[in-house]
Amino acid sequence: MSRLPGRLAVAGLYAGGFLGPFGGGVVASMLPELGEAFQLSAGAASASLTVYMIPFAGFMLFSGTWGQRWGARRTVITAYLVYVAASLGCALAQDEYLFLAGRAVQGAANAFVTPLLLGALAAITPPTRLGRTLGWFASMQAAGQTSAPLIGGLAAEVSWRYAFLGVAVVAAGLAVLGLPGGESGPRRSASLRTAWRPAVLRAGLVAGIGWGCLGGLSYLVALRLDDDFQLSAGTRGLVLTGFGLTGILTARAVGRAIDRFGARRCVLTGTVLGGVLLAGVGLVPSLLAVGLLWAAAGPAMQLIMVGLNALVLAGNGDNRGGAVSVVQSLRFGGGALSPVAFVPVYHLDPLAAFLLPAALLLTTAPVVLPRIPPGQGTEK
Repeated sequence: MSRLPGRLAVAGLYAGGFLGPFGGGVVASMLPELGEAFQLSAGAASASLTVYMIPFAGFMLFSGTWGQRWGARRTVITAYLVYVAASLGCALAQDEYLFLAGRAVQGAANAFVTPLLLGALAAITPPTRLGRTLGWFASMQAAGQTSAPLIGGLAAEVSWRYAFLGVAVVAAGLAVLGLPGGESGPRRSASLRTAWRPAVLRAGLVAGIGWGCLGGLSYLVALRLDDDFQLSAGTRGLVLTGFGLTGILTARAVGRAIDRFGARRCVLTGTVLGGVLLAGVGLVPSLLAVGLLWAAAGPAMQLIMVGLNALVLAGNGDNRGGAVSVVQSLRFGGGALSPVAFVPVYHLDPLAAFLLPAALLLTTAPVVLPRIPPGQGTEK
């Protein structure tokens, strides 16, 4: 597997970036069909999203480090094969318990893929081009997240099971591609202590606040679109898609900006822009303005997340995968806590529910963000 042409393996790294968020979100538009198949309400079927995300976020606290110790190539190929088996299990499941178990295994397997793909990209990319490379990867992730509901919904028009068969085929192909050279062999020096350094944890805290207070707030925007503008579900979805589309279109430019101006500066710029735009989403009385502001927040989110990934991957240590794994875990942990924190505030005061996360974005990063990349002693 490792002897295939290097360009194909590099292409596989980017395709793997697409598969993770696609596999996680593919069920979002097929909840009624899942409910009908398993005699569940659509609300109960939504557990298929939760059971994917919990092991995905939880295992990423450790998966990057463990994967480096076992060998990145071996770990990624094994994780893809487990993902294939779990996807086939979902496609063939005859009851909700087997289906949800398959979703949980999908999430756990993906936790051992995404951080090691990022580490492998950093290993084969010159430092002066790291931002652009991570920007491309982020665009693939955004494309997977944005297209998942559409493709999943189209598949469900025939049979929702076809979506999981398709995911299994793609994961099998990625297992054949494996990883290019670089961080492929076992690295016994990788340890949880090297991944859980204070600077990495601080970057992870910014990622959790950034995602929980901006990238993961689509549910809050949807509530306002329903309450203030009485939009249908389809129209709300169309407005929300703007965030992902602008993120895809600007990811490459964001990467170039990181290479030119430095990762920390771009993260801080993203948090300021994101905070201002989010406050505007809660304040403006015009539907068009809400849609435009929310779409403009997509590039701000890319500045935050691509910048943080560049920050923790910029060093030359043996545990790049472990460090970025911790950051990604805290990112999705922040997203999981976001509805618990802000939906009650929204019911008390809708405007406050937007101003509070905006304030957190504006104030946290300048205080918490490390002043030097966590893996090296200098910053651009």
